Amino acid sequence: MKKKIILFILSLLVLGVSIPLLYQTFIKKEKKQGEQKSQPIVEEEKPVPKLQIVDENSKSRPYAVMINNNQAAWKNHAGLKDAYLVYEIITEGGITRMMALFKDQNTERIGSVRSSRHYFLDYALENDAIYVHFGWSPKAQSDISSLGINNINGIYDNSFWRDRTLGVAYEHTAFTSMELVKTLAEKRGYIRETNKELLLNYKIEELNINDKEGALVANTVTIPYSRSHTTSYQYDPETKRYMRYMNDWAHTDGITKEQYSTKNIIIQNVENYSMDSYGRQDLKNIGNGNGYFITNGYAVPISWSKESRSGQTKYSYLDGTEIIVNDGNTFIQIEPVNMTPTFLE
Repeated sequence: MKKKIILFILSLLVLGVSIPLLYQTFIKKEKKQGEQKSQPIVEEEKPVPKLQIVDENSKSRPYAVMINNNQAAWKNHAGLKDAYLVYEIITEGGITRMMALFKDQNTERIGSVRSSRHYFLDYALENDAIYVHFGWSPKAQSDISSLGINNINGIYDNSFWRDRTLGVAYEHTAFTSMELVKTLAEKRGYIRETNKELLLNYKIEELNINDKEGALVANTVTIPYSRSHTTSYQYDPETKRYMRYMNDWAHTDGITKEQYSTKNIIIQNVENYSMDSYGRQDLKNIGNGNGYFITNGYAVPISWSKESRSGQTKYSYLDGTEIIVNDGNTFIQIEPVNMTPTFLE
């Protein structure tokens, strides 16, 4: 530094500049450059990615709503786009019924809503959900009482309305909203917070399963339930979502007219049988069995296990590792064990 000062002073003396002024100017310049060099580089903080399908930090209980899936009700389905999880299960007559779960939503129209079947209670319990239905089978009525399930029933509760403009039979016209069921749950004094973890583990970053054991290309997924009902999906590589169909009919929302879609599909093969002369079904869903996990154009064989009615179903890869699903909604297709799903490229 001394050498620099001497050279700088000599060069400026030639120009007639005074020594004190030269020195002061040089020192200020050096000091400024030193300060600039010593200032730390501040990196811009990047926002922490958050799960989009549900708020992982939310302790609010979900609401499980029974959805009418009689073919006469298909064109008027409403609100399923806001459900983070939907179960579809066989009922009497070879048709299915759905149960849609909503968490921290304000959906204005959900339905049409139909009656309870007792095995749907197992899936409301595993999610610690407040159960919403319009009527019940004798077994469901008994189990709701004996299990102490917090429920909202359209037969007795003023949380539903009938839409008689739809031009369908009366039993297909009941609808509800999140505002109505939340208001009644509060009035009833139901506990509205839960300590139960979410059923599924989610991955925020995009998850691909094409390298998993037994992975199959699954651009078209066909899930037969009976001779009269088949649910299917068609993969859209642009949106990376599965478009939903029932009996080859595009499953659309009655209000928005948009086709329903899903990010994840879980097929769970479960034995079912008729339990009465009416043909009502029962499930052997306590124990274990096989199925598939499907996302991003691939299907992978999995196993499932459930220890009790209120215990959460565990879904695992063939190596025993519990599955993680993509950030997005999930349809759980509980398919009769004597039916076989198919996957096409």
